[in-house]
Amino acid sequence: MERTLSIIKPDATLRNITGKVNAMIEDAGLKIVAQKRIRLTKEQAEEFYDVHKDKVFFPNLVEFMTSGPVVVQVLEADNAVELYRKIMGATNPAVAEEGTIRKTYALSIDKNTVHGSDSLENAKREIEFFFSHVEIDH
Repeated sequence: MERTLSIIKPDATLRNITGKVNAMIEDAGLKIVAQKRIRLTKEQAEEFYDVHKDKVFFPNLVEFMTSGPVVVQVLEADNAVELYRKIMGATNPAVAEEGTIRKTYALSIDKNTVHGSDSLENAKREIEFFFSHVEIDH
């Protein structure tokens, strides 16, 4: 079994569609083994997205991710990273496949509803960023 990190972003929590996104996650065969609603500080968002700090979109990303609450989750399944990336859909919802979270709910390429880890290594790092060992169902 693999684990991956999911973040339901502020555009989704502010529209009160967390449950709908969770239903799509669970219907895809992923189990939510940890979940909490938090409000990221500027410092936390900057640290989490540190890999993008030199990119032009970084300040807007930090501002967006701190604009409202997010729901951070640990998802578990066989091949969880790949499975979640498939159900999330392309970053740009205009080209995302029908039936994906982003095609269904994203407002734009920036307000694209969800984040998911892009590799097992990043999943481990991202999960540890948000969750302690005791917060995850074993």
